[in-house]
Amino acid sequence: MSDQPNMATIQLNGTKQPFIINPKNFSTGSRGFYGQGKMQVGDKNYQVNIQLVEIGSKPKEKDEKKK
Repeated sequence: MSDQPNMATIQLNGTKQPFIINPKNFSTGSRGFYGQGKMQVGDKNYQVNIQLVEIGSKPKEKDEKKK
């Protein structure tokens, strides 16, 4: 595994900014990555939240309801 952090780049109106995203186990049981930060585009500031959820990573319920 690499020593480098996982990065995601957001581009808004031609302005690009990288964000560090870290592995996360979500409260739903799913897993993925999450990052947040702020970026300036022109004279405006924005709060950025990045969420990547691995499809199918949520554990199946043990007692599935039978029809």
